[in-house]
Amino acid sequence: MSKGKRFQTKYSPEFKLSVIMDMRENHLSYRATVRKYWGTKSETEEDNYKSRVKSWERIYLEEGAAGLMTERRGRKSTGRLRKQPLDKSVEEDLIAENQRLKERIQYLEAENEYIKKLSALVYAEEQKSGKKRK
Repeated sequence: MSKGKRFQTKYSPEFKLSVIMDMRENHLSYRATVRKYWGTKSETEEDNYKSRVKSWERIYLEEGAAGLMTERRGRKSTGRLRKQPLDKSVEEDLIAENQRLKERIQYLEAENEYIKKLSALVYAEEQKSGKKRK
């Protein structure tokens, strides 16, 4: 099947919980659990179900039975972000900080230019004095 056209079986939360509970109560391995519930024929198929059971167990251990109830497939809705106006004091602080940062950038750029010019002068002086030695 092509990538977007995979058939996905949707398992009920009750089924997921019963598989995990059976596995934990009877101390079954993932492989034994898969064989018991799906009767797989190939190792590849078995591995697919095994990873599914591992995922369910992880969710169960982290979130409990309620975690198995939530739908996790598909993209999550981001919703619309509503821009909330800032408090005047916060806005003024941000504007002031922005201005300080712009001034700092200008200062650093000027300092960088000065260092470049000084470096060029020192290099030129070294070249001059180096030629005189010969």
